[in-house]
Amino acid sequence: MSKSSRLRITEIFYSLQGETRTAGWPTIFIRLTGCPLRCSYCDTEYAFQGGDWMEIDDIVENIQQYNTPHVTVTGGEPLAQKNCLALLARLCDLNYEVSLETSGALSVKEVDSRVSRVVDVKTPGSGESDKNLFDNFALLNQHDQLKFVICDRSDYEWSKKIIEQYELTDICVCWFSSSFDQVDAVELADWILKDQLNVRFQLQLHKILWADEPGR
Repeated sequence: MSKSSRLRITEIFYSLQGETRTAGWPTIFIRLTGCPLRCSYCDTEYAFQGGDWMEIDDIVENIQQYNTPHVTVTGGEPLAQKNCLALLARLCDLNYEVSLETSGALSVKEVDSRVSRVVDVKTPGSGESDKNLFDNFALLNQHDQLKFVICDRSDYEWSKKIIEQYELTDICVCWFSSSFDQVDAVELADWILKDQLNVRFQLQLHKILWADEPGR
């Protein structure tokens, strides 16, 4: 098999988008295998290794069984596989509405401009905040999104400072979500309201509906 257009895939599944701007929409998820980070709150450790090699043509054929324009490419860390860029462009060419979930540890510069880049800014509580590539912020626009997963009050204060320092709410929407089972969602909502932050609070819809079912 040629290596020119293949990627290692952990799973392809159809579910409701649980987060960000398209939350609630039926969505096809393409989960790529592998990630250079080890975040404390990671809920997809099963995607660190394994998976199956698939040609981009076969991936496209697989997803065409689903009646939705929404596709999310996720991981792991999708950009750790160089052919992810070709997959994203192909999906856009097919008129899918494509989002990319990325850790922000790798450059998003070469990602097709039609893709909504959802960058997970790593808070100190993740254990991987030193991996943040802050140069990515200058590459983003209103089509993109930033996500902060808050593990404790210190994470919240750190995130506030990062948003202010880089004027992130002027660039794109910033999402705050509580790390599952670490920060009470009501408490985080109260912090945001008290400080009158210009951020969007979110709950992980898929965790509420299918907390014990990976791949949903």
